[in-house]
Amino acid sequence: MKTAVIIFPAANCDRDMIVALEKITGHKPHIIWHQDQDIPAVDLIALPGGFSFGDYLRCGAMAARAPVMKKVIDHANRGGRVIGICNGFQVLTESGLLPGALMRNESLKFICKPVKLRVENNDTAFTNCYDKKQVITIPVAHHDGNYFADDDTISTLEDEARIIFRYVNDNGEATTAANPNGSRHNIAGIVNRRRNILGMMPHPERLIDSAQGGTDGLDFFRSMITAIG
Repeated sequence: MKTAVIIFPAANCDRDMIVALEKITGHKPHIIWHQDQDIPAVDLIALPGGFSFGDYLRCGAMAARAPVMKKVIDHANRGGRVIGICNGFQVLTESGLLPGALMRNESLKFICKPVKLRVENNDTAFTNCYDKKQVITIPVAHHDGNYFADDDTISTLEDEARIIFRYVNDNGEATTAANPNGSRHNIAGIVNRRRNILGMMPHPERLIDSAQGGTDGLDFFRSMITAIG
């Protein structure tokens, strides 16, 4: 699987993503600067987490207008796969590649801790190595991870099984207490209608080795390799 990682000023999770992709695929990803005008032919483009452009205006708003995003959008429109993790999710919503918006956490505080997620749909290129309704542990680290969309959009996401990950408790229940940021319907990750673009706030790339305290993020990346066949 050929991959590329987009790097924006003040991104700080690019190395985590690069290490994860190299570990899983056996190949170092292409490193693409935000001002680059071209992206090599790849199977996957990853937008990593961090604080692109210092989170000025709105998180991800300036990065969404970077020159390289035109190529990311072209890649997505051709059916190429794109993942946005944390700040990358914010960039995807700001660029219009995914619906909704990521708002300030309900607590108004930065949150950094492991959380439980339930795999709502394992029939995607990003989740096919998980079991449906499997509960996994993935860390979050964000200040603006509160997913919001209007009622019609939420209904569409639910009806079309496009909510991929949901915050849950240890028993797999999507409770208010299990929701770390106030996201509507405990949403942690979604896909577009074509199912080739995924955005999620938790960081699967930070849990791919037992030395990190667990490997629940491995199957996220393995799923994309499996999907390519």
